[in-house]
Amino acid sequence: MLNSISSVRSPLKESSLHLMESDTPVSLVIPFHLRSAGWVLAAAIFLVSVPVFLQAPLVRLVPLLSLVLTGGWLILGLRLLHRSSTRLWGDILLGFAGSWLAGSIYWGWLRWEPLLHIPTEAICLPLALWCLIQGRFQVGSFFYLGSLIGTAITDLYFYLVELIPHWRKLMQVDAELATPIYQSAIAAVTTSWGLSWVVILLIVLLIIGVLPLWSRSMGWWAFSGAVLGTILVDGLFWLAASAS
Repeated sequence: MLNSISSVRSPLKESSLHLMESDTPVSLVIPFHLRSAGWVLAAAIFLVSVPVFLQAPLVRLVPLLSLVLTGGWLILGLRLLHRSSTRLWGDILLGFAGSWLAGSIYWGWLRWEPLLHIPTEAICLPLALWCLIQGRFQVGSFFYLGSLIGTAITDLYFYLVELIPHWRKLMQVDAELATPIYQSAIAAVTTSWGLSWVVILLIVLLIIGVLPLWSRSMGWWAFSGAVLGTILVDGLFWLAASAS
Protein backbone atom coordinates (compact mmCIF):
# COMPACT_ATOMS: atom_id res chain seq x y z
CA MET A 1 0.00 0.00 0.00
CA LEU A 2 2.77 2.41 0.97
CA ASN A 3 4.68 1.50 -2.15
CA SER A 4 1.68 2.24 -4.35
CA ILE A 5 1.17 5.64 -2.65
CA SER A 6 4.86 6.46 -3.14
CA SER A 7 4.68 5.45 -6.79
CA VAL A 8 1.77 7.86 -7.24
CA ARG A 9 3.47 10.72 -5.35
CA SER A 10 6.73 10.42 -7.25
CA PRO A 11 5.30 11.18 -10.72
CA LEU A 12 3.10 13.89 -9.21
CA LYS A 13 6.16 15.44 -7.56
CA GLU A 14 8.17 15.28 -10.77
CA SER A 15 5.27 16.71 -12.74
CA SER A 16 4.81 19.61 -10.32
CA LEU A 17 8.54 20.36 -10.36
CA HIS A 18 8.53 20.33 -14.15
CA LEU A 19 5.54 22.68 -14.13
CA MET A 20 7.24 25.03 -11.68
CA GLU A 21 10.38 25.11 -13.82
CA SER A 22 8.46 25.76 -17.01
CA ASP A 23 6.43 28.53 -15.33
CA THR A 24 9.54 30.27 -13.93
CA PRO A 25 9.41 33.88 -15.11
CA VAL A 26 12.18 34.86 -17.49
CA SER A 27 12.95 37.85 -15.26
CA LEU A 28 14.17 35.46 -12.56
CA VAL A 29 16.67 33.88 -14.95
CA ILE A 30 18.08 36.94 -16.74
CA PRO A 31 19.36 38.79 -13.62
CA PHE A 32 21.54 35.79 -12.77
CA HIS A 33 23.11 36.00 -16.21
CA LEU A 34 23.50 39.75 -15.88
CA ARG A 35 25.11 39.41 -12.47
CA SER A 36 27.64 36.95 -13.86
CA ALA A 37 28.29 39.16 -16.88
CA GLY A 38 28.59 42.15 -14.58
CA TRP A 39 31.30 40.39 -12.59
CA VAL A 40 33.11 39.56 -15.83
CA LEU A 41 32.90 43.22 -16.85
CA ALA A 42 34.24 44.37 -13.48
CA ALA A 43 37.02 41.76 -13.54
CA ALA A 44 38.11 42.85 -17.02
CA ILE A 45 38.25 46.51 -15.98
CA PHE A 46 40.24 45.55 -12.89
CA LEU A 47 42.69 43.37 -14.82
CA VAL A 48 43.35 46.13 -17.36
CA SER A 49 44.11 48.49 -14.48
CA VAL A 50 46.39 46.08 -12.60
CA PRO A 51 49.49 46.71 -14.76
CA VAL A 52 49.33 50.43 -13.92
CA PHE A 53 49.72 49.76 -10.19
CA LEU A 54 51.64 46.48 -10.15
CA GLN A 55 53.42 45.70 -13.40
CA ALA A 56 54.64 49.20 -14.30
CA PRO A 57 56.86 49.66 -11.21
CA LEU A 58 57.83 45.98 -11.12
CA VAL A 59 58.94 45.80 -14.74
CA ARG A 60 61.19 48.83 -14.35
CA LEU A 61 62.91 47.40 -11.28
CA VAL A 62 62.94 43.67 -12.02
CA PRO A 63 61.81 43.01 -15.62
CA LEU A 64 62.83 39.35 -15.49
CA LEU A 65 60.61 38.75 -12.45
CA SER A 66 57.67 40.33 -14.25
CA LEU A 67 58.29 38.02 -17.20
CA VAL A 68 58.50 34.94 -14.96
CA LEU A 69 55.23 35.91 -13.28
CA THR A 70 53.52 35.23 -16.61
CA GLY A 71 53.99 31.54 -15.86
CA GLY A 72 52.31 32.04 -12.51
CA TRP A 73 49.25 33.62 -14.12
CA LEU A 74 49.10 30.77 -16.65
CA ILE A 75 49.32 28.08 -13.97
CA LEU A 76 46.66 29.77 -11.86
CA GLY A 77 44.40 30.21 -14.89
CA LEU A 78 44.75 26.56 -15.90
CA ARG A 79 44.01 25.38 -12.35
CA LEU A 80 40.85 27.49 -12.25
CA LEU A 81 39.80 26.10 -15.63
CA HIS A 82 39.64 22.57 -14.22
CA ARG A 83 36.81 23.50 -11.83
CA SER A 84 33.36 24.21 -13.19
CA SER A 85 32.75 26.86 -10.52
CA THR A 86 35.88 28.84 -11.44
CA ARG A 87 36.23 28.01 -15.14
CA LEU A 88 35.09 31.48 -16.16
CA TRP A 89 37.79 33.16 -14.08
CA GLY A 90 40.47 30.79 -15.31
CA ASP A 91 39.52 31.67 -18.88
CA ILE A 92 39.80 35.42 -18.39
CA LEU A 93 43.04 34.97 -16.44
CA LEU A 94 44.61 33.23 -19.43
CA GLY A 95 43.82 36.28 -21.55
CA PHE A 96 45.31 38.49 -18.86
CA ALA A 97 48.47 36.36 -18.91
CA GLY A 98 48.87 37.15 -22.61
CA SER A 99 48.63 40.88 -21.94
CA TRP A 100 51.01 40.56 -18.98
CA LEU A 101 53.55 38.70 -21.13
CA ALA A 102 53.50 41.36 -23.84
CA GLY A 103 53.76 44.16 -21.27
CA SER A 104 56.69 42.49 -19.54
CA ILE A 105 58.60 42.14 -22.80
CA TYR A 106 57.95 45.65 -24.07
CA TRP A 107 58.27 47.71 -20.89
CA GLY A 108 61.15 45.61 -19.66
CA TRP A 109 63.42 45.74 -22.70
CA LEU A 110 61.85 47.64 -25.61
CA ARG A 111 60.19 50.66 -24.02
CA TRP A 112 62.65 53.11 -25.62
CA GLU A 113 61.09 52.54 -29.06
CA PRO A 114 57.36 53.42 -29.33
CA LEU A 115 57.12 51.90 -32.81
CA LEU A 116 57.61 48.46 -31.25
CA HIS A 117 54.82 48.88 -28.71
CA ILE A 118 51.81 47.57 -30.64
CA PRO A 119 53.74 44.79 -32.45
CA THR A 120 54.94 43.57 -29.05
CA GLU A 121 51.51 43.91 -27.42
CA ALA A 122 50.10 41.85 -30.31
CA ILE A 123 52.48 38.94 -29.69
CA CYS A 124 49.59 36.68 -28.60
CA LEU A 125 47.15 37.89 -31.25
CA PRO A 126 47.52 34.83 -33.52
CA LEU A 127 46.81 32.54 -30.56
CA ALA A 128 43.78 34.58 -29.48
CA LEU A 129 42.33 34.55 -33.00
CA TRP A 130 42.93 30.81 -33.30
CA CYS A 131 41.10 30.22 -30.01
CA LEU A 132 38.14 32.29 -31.19
CA ILE A 133 37.98 30.37 -34.48
CA GLN A 134 38.12 27.08 -32.57
CA GLY A 135 35.53 28.27 -30.04
CA ARG A 136 37.93 27.83 -27.11
CA PHE A 137 38.87 30.23 -24.29
CA GLN A 138 36.40 32.81 -25.59
CA VAL A 139 36.41 35.02 -22.51
CA GLY A 140 40.19 35.29 -22.26
CA SER A 141 40.62 35.77 -26.00
CA PHE A 142 38.04 38.55 -26.14
CA PHE A 143 39.62 40.18 -23.09
CA TYR A 144 43.02 40.15 -24.80
CA LEU A 145 41.56 41.62 -28.02
CA GLY A 146 39.77 44.37 -26.11
CA SER A 147 42.95 45.25 -24.24
CA LEU A 148 44.93 45.33 -27.48
CA ILE A 149 42.39 47.54 -29.27
CA GLY A 150 42.29 49.96 -26.35
CA THR A 151 46.08 50.15 -26.33
CA ALA A 152 46.19 50.70 -30.10
CA ILE A 153 43.74 53.62 -29.89
CA THR A 154 45.77 55.18 -27.08
CA ASP A 155 48.94 54.86 -29.16
CA LEU A 156 47.12 56.38 -32.13
CA TYR A 157 46.47 59.46 -29.99
CA PHE A 158 50.19 59.73 -29.20
CA TYR A 159 50.96 59.78 -32.92
CA LEU A 160 48.19 62.24 -33.82
CA VAL A 161 49.22 64.74 -31.12
CA GLU A 162 52.95 64.17 -31.73
CA LEU A 163 53.69 62.89 -28.24
CA ILE A 164 56.12 60.21 -29.45
CA PRO A 165 59.21 62.42 -28.87
CA HIS A 166 58.06 62.96 -25.28
CA TRP A 167 57.63 59.19 -24.91
CA ARG A 168 61.21 58.57 -26.00
CA LYS A 169 62.56 61.23 -23.65
CA LEU A 170 60.61 59.85 -20.67
CA MET A 171 62.10 56.41 -21.24
CA GLN A 172 65.64 57.84 -21.15
CA VAL A 173 65.58 59.97 -18.00
CA ASP A 174 65.25 59.27 -14.31
CA ALA A 175 61.91 59.84 -12.62
CA GLU A 176 63.07 63.02 -10.87
CA LEU A 177 63.93 64.58 -14.23
CA ALA A 178 60.65 63.70 -15.91
CA THR A 179 58.56 66.65 -14.69
CA PRO A 180 59.51 69.09 -17.50
CA ILE A 181 58.76 66.39 -20.08
CA TYR A 182 55.35 65.72 -18.55
CA GLN A 183 54.58 69.44 -18.54
CA SER A 184 55.56 69.74 -22.20
CA ALA A 185 53.37 66.77 -23.06
CA ILE A 186 50.41 68.22 -21.16
CA ALA A 187 50.86 71.50 -23.05
CA ALA A 188 50.54 69.57 -26.33
CA VAL A 189 47.46 67.70 -25.09
CA THR A 190 45.64 70.85 -23.93
CA THR A 191 45.78 72.51 -27.35
CA SER A 192 42.59 72.60 -29.43
CA TRP A 193 44.05 69.84 -31.65
CA GLY A 194 44.93 67.65 -28.67
CA LEU A 195 41.59 68.13 -26.90
CA SER A 196 39.63 67.52 -30.10
CA TRP A 197 41.28 64.15 -30.55
CA VAL A 198 40.70 63.34 -26.87
CA VAL A 199 36.96 63.79 -27.43
CA ILE A 200 36.92 61.89 -30.75
CA LEU A 201 38.88 58.88 -29.52
CA LEU A 202 37.01 58.84 -26.21
CA ILE A 203 33.74 58.58 -28.13
CA VAL A 204 35.24 55.79 -30.27
CA LEU A 205 36.32 53.88 -27.15
CA LEU A 206 32.90 54.33 -25.55
CA ILE A 207 31.11 53.05 -28.65
CA ILE A 208 33.42 50.06 -29.00
CA GLY A 209 33.16 49.37 -25.27
CA VAL A 210 29.41 49.80 -24.80
CA LEU A 211 27.91 48.17 -27.90
CA PRO A 212 29.05 44.61 -26.98
CA LEU A 213 27.14 44.92 -23.68
CA TRP A 214 23.97 44.16 -25.65
CA SER A 215 25.34 40.67 -26.24
CA ARG A 216 24.61 37.70 -23.99
CA SER A 217 28.13 36.38 -24.55
CA MET A 218 30.50 36.48 -21.58
CA GLY A 219 33.35 36.94 -24.03
CA TRP A 220 31.93 40.18 -25.37
CA TRP A 221 31.43 41.49 -21.83
CA ALA A 222 35.10 40.77 -21.13
CA PHE A 223 35.93 42.63 -24.35
CA SER A 224 33.86 45.62 -23.19
CA GLY A 225 35.51 45.64 -19.78
CA ALA A 226 38.97 45.67 -21.35
CA VAL A 227 38.10 48.56 -23.67
CA LEU A 228 36.33 50.59 -20.97
CA GLY A 229 39.20 49.86 -18.59
CA THR A 230 41.49 51.58 -21.10
CA ILE A 231 39.57 54.81 -20.51
CA LEU A 232 40.17 54.45 -16.78
CA VAL A 233 43.89 53.79 -17.27
CA ASP A 234 44.30 56.71 -19.66
CA GLY A 235 42.52 58.94 -17.18
CA LEU A 236 44.89 57.86 -14.41
CA PHE A 237 47.89 58.66 -16.62
CA TRP A 238 46.39 62.06 -17.38
CA LEU A 239 45.97 62.81 -13.66
CA ALA A 240 49.49 61.60 -12.87
CA ALA A 241 50.99 63.74 -15.62
CA SER A 242 48.94 66.79 -14.61
CA ALA A 243 50.03 66.43 -10.99
CA SER A 244 53.73 66.29 -11.94
